[in-house]
Amino acid sequence: MRSAVLRRSQQALKNHKPPTRHNFSTTLSSSSSSIPTVCQSCRRKLAEPASPSTPQRRWQSSTANSQATTNIPPRASAVPQTHYEFFPKTLPKGPPPSGPFHIDARELRAEFLQLQAVAHPDRHGAHLKLRAEATSARINEAYKTLQNPLLRTQYLLSQRGIDVAEDETAKTEDAELLMEVLDAREEIENAQAEEELVDMKRVNEERIRVSEEVLDGAFQRDDMKVATAEAVRLRYWVNIKESLDAWEKGKPVVLVH
Repeated sequence: MRSAVLRRSQQALKNHKPPTRHNFSTTLSSSSSSIPTVCQSCRRKLAEPASPSTPQRRWQSSTANSQATTNIPPRASAVPQTHYEFFPKTLPKGPPPSGPFHIDARELRAEFLQLQAVAHPDRHGAHLKLRAEATSARINEAYKTLQNPLLRTQYLLSQRGIDVAEDETAKTEDAELLMEVLDAREEIENAQAEEELVDMKRVNEERIRVSEEVLDGAFQRDDMKVATAEAVRLRYWVNIKESLDAWEKGKPVVLVH
């Protein structure tokens, strides 16, 4: 019986056929070659199928483009939103009350020149020239405003929605101040020589210094009422200074009231 079972097993092994093995590379090649290259309806040549290397070439191109854009200046969203943000070295704490009202004029100018050297339109390609010109103009405006105590004061107030630069109602009702301004105008107009105005120049420079001290304290306390009133006073003193600097014998004096 055992010998009969052994014979049946041997016979089964002889009759068994191993599964057919497919050559993967051959199949892939034949399937690729079977793809038609000519449209059967219009007989036009079809586009060749993309090769396996295409995705790699596309990635390399994308990488090259991303590297090319690294030298492009930041977009408008990254541009400083306030004049103070243009000068992080000179004004690291920003505007008052976080930072001081007074600004070191030499440090501000040094940083301004550095910024303009980088942002100058001539240093950029044609496709970035307009953006560079806009950035350069904003840097100029920021510097012009911050280096001038009166313009700086008016700018800080404008950031709080207070307009003392263009608002005609932003005038003083201080009768003593108005009399002082009128006396200064008369003295400037009656001067026969510039030497006669030396003392007035010294007095007026002291007025400006005191006004800046008052403004510094007001902004540090965040007292916009005092800052607004002192901004109007400072505008008078600056106007007198401009009249003194531009003095000519017999020339009428125009002061802002």
